[in-house]
Amino acid sequence: MAVHAHPDDESSKGAATTARYAAEGADVLVVTCTGGERGDLLNPHYPPVEPGLEVMREIRRQEMAAAAQALGVRQHWLGFVDSGLPEGDPLPPLPEGSFATQPLEVASAPLVELVRRFRPHVITTYDPSGGYPHPDHIMCHRVAFEAFHAAGDPERYRDLGDPWQPLKLYYNHGFSLVRMRGIHEAMLARGEESPFGDWIESREAREIPERPTTTSIECSAYFRMRDDALRAHATQIDPHGFFFAVPRDLEVASWPTEEYELAVSHVPTQLPETDLFAGIDVAEDDVVDVAVGVGAAGAVASVDAAPAEDGR
Repeated sequence: MAVHAHPDDESSKGAATTARYAAEGADVLVVTCTGGERGDLLNPHYPPVEPGLEVMREIRRQEMAAAAQALGVRQHWLGFVDSGLPEGDPLPPLPEGSFATQPLEVASAPLVELVRRFRPHVITTYDPSGGYPHPDHIMCHRVAFEAFHAAGDPERYRDLGDPWQPLKLYYNHGFSLVRMRGIHEAMLARGEESPFGDWIESREAREIPERPTTTSIECSAYFRMRDDALRAHATQIDPHGFFFAVPRDLEVASWPTEEYELAVSHVPTQLPETDLFAGIDVAEDDVVDVAVGVGAAGAVASVDAAPAEDGR
């Protein structure tokens, strides 16, 4: 289960990993906390969009459906409204009723229920900083962390299904400084202009502590699927912009992995890892029938959550 704040986050953070595991037979569910309704129109090549949250919400739902199809994963809307990215000095208050303004137990309850229904062995999300200081990303971390710990406790969130304890919790590190610097140096060595120079200098100047990387997933064979998923979010992603500034052959040669931080594990681990499922042995009694919301319309479908032949 990959828990993200907005539609398009699943395609820019850990997308090739989810595509790989889905292709290998794992049951992969992307959870999107908000509808992305307050996202700006970031692609300069996209035609003008009529103002209004409902209009943008519908566009983002269609984009999300296309992205999930590109990655080969299922997707579920948690149902909260995008908080937007506040700007100004001082910062304005967040919109009333938006995701980041919710009490933690209110925001976490639908994810706890979903964890108990889907019964994931592994959950991925953001570190406590959110990856960057967007209020929805920070709230996404808080909600995923809460659900990871509470879903297995029968005394908490009663009447939201039978308890289920996920075994491992990971934080995405797709924009780590070490990765950006590695690709940056590879581009300079090949005589190409790097898109990361100013970004690296700014990050170093602010002396932001680098979180540890424990787990590297080789997934370069799925970069094409990741790119297709990114392009599906056409309101947000410029097909000629930042995400496509690195030649793919150079990326594959210099950095063919996606990185994670193992935050919590209930199974024995040996670091560093090359598999999110390392240490997990899926038993036959883990096979359940669940129903989760999937697709752009959040339709409910019965699915078989049996593990794949490799035990995932």
